[in-house]
Amino acid sequence: MSTDYQQAREALGARLRELRLSSPTGRLTGTQLADQYGWNKSKVSKLENGRQTPTPDDLRKWAEATGQPEAYDELLARLRGFESHIRSWRRQLAAGHKPVQDTHLSAHADAALFRGWESSMVFGILQTPDYARSIFSRYSELQRSPRDIEQAVLSRMRRQEVLYDPSKRFHLILWEAALRALVCPPSVLASQLDRLAGTVGMSTVELGILPLSAPLKIPPATAFWMYDDRQVIVETWHAELWIDDDASVDTYLRTWKTLQESAVYGADAHNLISAARRALPPH
Repeated sequence: MSTDYQQAREALGARLRELRLSSPTGRLTGTQLADQYGWNKSKVSKLENGRQTPTPDDLRKWAEATGQPEAYDELLARLRGFESHIRSWRRQLAAGHKPVQDTHLSAHADAALFRGWESSMVFGILQTPDYARSIFSRYSELQRSPRDIEQAVLSRMRRQEVLYDPSKRFHLILWEAALRALVCPPSVLASQLDRLAGTVGMSTVELGILPLSAPLKIPPATAFWMYDDRQVIVETWHAELWIDDDASVDTYLRTWKTLQESAVYGADAHNLISAARRALPPH
């Protein structure tokens, strides 16, 4: 997917270069274009060679500077096309965490079968308010995003209502390391583990725990969600990948099934959660 993204960015850059060289008011040099808007002189080169993603405002200014303002809609459509698959956190979180949670809430609405793999923290859809609050606070600091923590927590709690919809099914696998990661105070993690133990018997949730001691066929790497085997959402440090091409979705499905082979369920999963609870430091 990153290759497709880069190819699309390079194609947009080539189109920008074409507009600059075919300006009806006369050929515009990169330096002239940069000076017109006070840009760093390397910015034009980076945009044209696909080494930097333009903002909508960059595209508007480019179209106007090259004397072809009618090209703006085309340029914006190209940008939106590849950004629908690669959604940078910088842009998504510009207005805070709540809009991102609302987007996922909307995505849940049309799906009936969810598969999830998480290696480092408890799934958002199973989090307690205090645990979610800690997670949002940590990521807000990392991404330097607006601190709309309480609004984001409320949106995440609304997402959890889908767990009680009998038409939905959640097949989730959690690495044991996530049960022990102190991304929050021990008292908060204790309550979170209690909440997690209560989901083991839910009719809509099939929760598997992949033990740290389990033999693995593949490394337990990046977390992801699958919606109805037709779309995958992968979180990285810089962006979310929204993947919908059949070959890539099939790869993630095989990955999920391979990890599932090493997971334990029912009483065994409950025992691992209880062991993590007992191992918590005093609080």
